[in-house]
Amino acid sequence: MKKIVLLSLAATLTLFSCQEAPTSESAFTPSTLPQWAEQANIYEVNVRQFTDEGTLQAFQTHLPRLKELGVDILWFMPIQPIGELYRKGALGSYYSISDYTAVHEDYGTLEDFQSIVEQAHSLGMKVILDWVANHTAFDHNWVSDHPHFYTADSAGNYPIVAVDNDGTPTDWTDVADLNYEAEGMRQAMIGEMNWWLENADIDGFRCDVAGFVPYDFWKTAINDLRENHDSIFMLAEWEDPALMDVGFNAVYGWEFHHLLNELAQGKMNVSALAEYADKCDTLWPKETMKMYFTTNHDENTWNGTVSQRMGKLGKAMFVLSSMMERSLPLVYTGQEAGLNHQFPFFTKDTVGIDWSITHPDAYFFAEMMSLKHNHVALSNGADGRDMELQIDTASNSAMITRGKEGTSDQVVAIFQFSEDPPVYSAPSELEEVIAVAGARVYAAKRD
Repeated sequence: MKKIVLLSLAATLTLFSCQEAPTSESAFTPSTLPQWAEQANIYEVNVRQFTDEGTLQAFQTHLPRLKELGVDILWFMPIQPIGELYRKGALGSYYSISDYTAVHEDYGTLEDFQSIVEQAHSLGMKVILDWVANHTAFDHNWVSDHPHFYTADSAGNYPIVAVDNDGTPTDWTDVADLNYEAEGMRQAMIGEMNWWLENADIDGFRCDVAGFVPYDFWKTAINDLRENHDSIFMLAEWEDPALMDVGFNAVYGWEFHHLLNELAQGKMNVSALAEYADKCDTLWPKETMKMYFTTNHDENTWNGTVSQRMGKLGKAMFVLSSMMERSLPLVYTGQEAGLNHQFPFFTKDTVGIDWSITHPDAYFFAEMMSLKHNHVALSNGADGRDMELQIDTASNSAMITRGKEGTSDQVVAIFQFSEDPPVYSAPSELEEVIAVAGARVYAAKRD
């Protein structure tokens, strides 16, 4: 049961999140969440922009460093060949795939990727691959071999440019819309996904624009894939509780990301946090993981860097993301190296990332990842601790507590989003472990 208590005229609220069941019956079962994901974080790999070479072999040299940083899951943006017909820019969109079961020659070979997966596994990391099920490039072999796999226009001509889930054409003029009502098409798509599980030993998929694809396809696909690969991790680039019913383990936290931007920009106050937490408990099963982020490939390219959108509160917003229930915190390519420019989407970045030094930001992200690993209070699994959120609108400050006072594990974070001092102080028995502009984190593990 949830309680919201008005404590003062300053509008200090305490929200006790008691994990109510979602409003509709959910088919999600805790057994579908791999145990290794319960205290996990995720790192997005943009192979094209990661190194000067832009190859898988060049990226592989970073695996030991990423392990030391504390990375659990490596999410690779698409590594398949990119279509040439109607290509955007010099190199094209990562998401215009001309062959599902191949590796782009600019990146390397299948053997290069297999080597990365093998080494990542030996280091205790998991690997998931971006999967683009909504559309292909116009020169994908299916266009000529299976033209009925594609959506036709009113005159019966196909393929057409990709449409959204309402049938409205997108501006993705380099990709062709797939028809999930076509005979044999769904089985073919599942076969292509299974190919990567069998031939590259990956651990799951991040599914691009998952909401554009029929949900009953995802249910069939995920069930089929799990018959032989029961521990696969499925992340949807979409935000809908119904995706949990069809087998996804995690979804994008788009709504929370926009909240972070507006909170940092002073367009919202801390009351929005309470409203969001309440909404999550009402709509989402406890076992849901939400990928929270301060940047990713889309945000960086199209909407600006973290500092451009969040100013000095960028790190505080990452702390906030990590402290929330259900959090699967994301670090994007170069973020730990102080990424302060926007990568182009259709060409090779010319600024690059300086990997020759250990940037101060690396210590921050390592501390945050360690915090999640070492404190079961921050777990997203069955052992995770309920969240207590206190907010004070007068000072625009908040305190999040994971783990109750006196329990074996407790983490407390205090956030200050204005010039006024926060009204909260951490319990005296907790030790300060992280301090950044706008946020301080305190933690303790007790015998």
